[in-house]
Amino acid sequence: MTLIDVHLTPDYAARALRDDVRAGLSATPKWLPPKWFYDARGSELFEEITRLPEYYPTRAEREILQTRAGEIAAITGAHTLVELGSGSSEKTRLLLDGLRDHGTLTSFVPLDVSESALREAADAINADYPQLDVHGVVGDFTAHLDKLPGDPPRMVAFLGGTIGNLIPAERATFYTSIRDVLDPGEWLLLGTDLVKDPATLIAAYDDAAGVTAEFNKNVLRVINRQLGADFDVDAFDHVAIWDPENEWIEMHLRATRAMRVLIPEIHLEASFAAGEEISTEISAKFRRAGVESELAEAGFTPAAWWTDTESRFALSLWKAA
Repeated sequence: MTLIDVHLTPDYAARALRDDVRAGLSATPKWLPPKWFYDARGSELFEEITRLPEYYPTRAEREILQTRAGEIAAITGAHTLVELGSGSSEKTRLLLDGLRDHGTLTSFVPLDVSESALREAADAINADYPQLDVHGVVGDFTAHLDKLPGDPPRMVAFLGGTIGNLIPAERATFYTSIRDVLDPGEWLLLGTDLVKDPATLIAAYDDAAGVTAEFNKNVLRVINRQLGADFDVDAFDHVAIWDPENEWIEMHLRATRAMRVLIPEIHLEASFAAGEEISTEISAKFRRAGVESELAEAGFTPAAWWTDTESRFALSLWKAA
């Protein structure tokens, strides 16, 4: 059985894009949120990135899940798997299989801002797990965590290292909001990319084939198409740098010449100097002590910490205290 709850208005994405572009391109320095990479083409590019030899996080997290899914199920005994980001991927299925084989799983709750992506994911899981109740939630994880259904105990999975896209203050708010909607004894499963040598990190975000560069520039194509802008996409270079103080990768788009960009849908003209950059993403990398400190502050106790065989990526399990 599949149910879909919709908590976003039909124009939510369009309004959010207009608001973000107006705010980000009017700021100094300029910025754009990474969520706008992901139209259909952007999603295809990211899937291509996950298969690149330089991009280890997806393979590393999959390795952990292949090894530990049964252990995760045994520790949690979860009745409901909640996934933030609509999940029908291999990693989602590894968790579902582990919980199903353990005999406790009754429902799957994917949450995503895209109704079309959510319905596609829900239908795929429903087809392959016909005994499972699939209850999708169209919503934003910054606003609708209190709308998560499911039989307790629930396990909320936030995979892929996406937590690294949040700055520390945003992470603190996110962890607290998760803890607020979980009953004591419910679970959070968290994927975190780990600090490692800068060369490996930079290569993962600036691959030799240039796929990540195209992915980064795709945000400009989205703005051109949806807001009528006239960005010359080829006039921007992809830049990836390691910030050792904050221990995160930064992605930027750097203007190769001075230009003015018109964005008619929001009545904005953005001026760029040669060499001026737009910040498009941070991807924080973590150390175990830091993750434990942040989760403890939010009201979680550690249950398990696993890494891949090369200690590149961690999957950790947290119990709501």
